[in-house]
Amino acid sequence: MSVLIVTGGSRGIGAAICSLAGSRGYDVVVNYSGDPAPALSVAEEVRSAGRQAVAVRADVSVEADVRALFDAAAELGPVSGLVNNAATVGNTPGRLDSYEVDVVRRTLDVNVTGVFLCCREAVRRMSTRHGGHGGAIVNISSTAARTGSAGEWVHYAASKAAVDTLTFGLAQEVAAEGMRVNAVRPGMIHTGLHEAAGLPGRLEKYARQIPMGRAGEPAEIAETVLFLLSPESSFTTGAILDVGGGR
Repeated sequence: MSVLIVTGGSRGIGAAICSLAGSRGYDVVVNYSGDPAPALSVAEEVRSAGRQAVAVRADVSVEADVRALFDAAAELGPVSGLVNNAATVGNTPGRLDSYEVDVVRRTLDVNVTGVFLCCREAVRRMSTRHGGHGGAIVNISSTAARTGSAGEWVHYAASKAAVDTLTFGLAQEVAAEGMRVNAVRPGMIHTGLHEAAGLPGRLEKYARQIPMGRAGEPAEIAETVLFLLSPESSFTTGAILDVGGGR
């Protein structure tokens, strides 16, 4: 039995990961922080594939919530996988000098502290050093960590660069403890993020800059994540894999 926690699993890339994981034999914990309806729907989709699933509300930036999330997952069985997908851009796009500090702090709390807290709890439960059976972590970063997202979300890009560094460092710490830690950096992907931020034409604008000539789909990110969780990537750790159509 393989139990997988997916933070931010109710929509977009997270939902695609949960769905594919269920079809690949994982029992799935669908984490969400807002409206429960989409998370419950994703959990039902996993159950329809014959696997266990539960939707768990938790703010990943809150230590007690993260512990409760992992406790809920343990009711399905020993956790063997974690996907840190929950993230926020914090505001409508703009220059760095237009942002209020509370927006920046919230973005860093979710995107960096949240990943740290979830990784820490995973290591405490999965690492052979702590009596666990090992496992895999995949952190969802962004190609913005390379491009900088100037004029839009520089603070978000910076948070994802921190995720890259955390991924590589943690991978080295736990490599001999039965754990692998990798990251996926999606590029422009068809999700509700762009419209919600007031930029419904953003993907079409950037598609011209993508060598493959199009934005990606959440399912394409999910396939990469499931590969990095699987035994097929058993000698891969500390990797940061761009999935951005060449951009």
